[in-house]
Amino acid sequence: MIAWLDENNPGQPFPDSSQALQQPNGLLALGGCLSIERLLRAYRNGIFPWYSMDDPICWWSPEPRTVIVPEQFRPARSLRKLLRKGVFQVTADTAFQAVIEGCAAPMADRPETWIMPEMVAAYCALHKAGYAHSLEVRQNGVLVGGLYGVALGRIFYGESMFSRVSDASKVALAMLCAQLTRWQFLMIDCQMPTAHLHRLGACDISRRRFMQLLDEGCDGPQCNGPWRLQADLMMDYL
Repeated sequence: MIAWLDENNPGQPFPDSSQALQQPNGLLALGGCLSIERLLRAYRNGIFPWYSMDDPICWWSPEPRTVIVPEQFRPARSLRKLLRKGVFQVTADTAFQAVIEGCAAPMADRPETWIMPEMVAAYCALHKAGYAHSLEVRQNGVLVGGLYGVALGRIFYGESMFSRVSDASKVALAMLCAQLTRWQFLMIDCQMPTAHLHRLGACDISRRRFMQLLDEGCDGPQCNGPWRLQADLMMDYL
């Protein structure tokens, strides 16, 4: 039986992640709400929301879990060359809503989105509270890509990224990894495995190991927003 959460009780505990279904992989609970309290409780317990327009809120904790270790991120030679050219300008937390709306916009390979208006509103509230962050990639002053996610302690939970020009989201990821390495973050949660993420350096770990890392990294000092990227991050890839 899948647990149903009370939308009027954001403090209601989630089921233990070990109770998540194998098929569909990781489905743990339904219902509830997208309040700040509920979302933070979910992330701290290795759970995230993901659902379609006509569905109730679905909460997931998949096995295995796909992650990137920031200090182990090694951009491809072509990406390092692109970074050195300086054709993109990368900032943090200067246009959060524009980034999440960019991630929500339909694309040629993704005509439908799971980032519905209520999700946009919920994560904008998390951003205002200092927990959700964005990286913006601009070219000649125009926003052409970026990513957003949630940070708890030394864990970054990646949610989505987008590109309007080739490789803009890869540039955002490279700068995120460089900054999180300096801040000694343990990992970026990428949620579900995909070939694209694996090509970017992601690896799969067990749910048990993922929860151990959350216990190690979530409860330390909180790096609340707004974030600012260090000016010399590019040097880490020279």
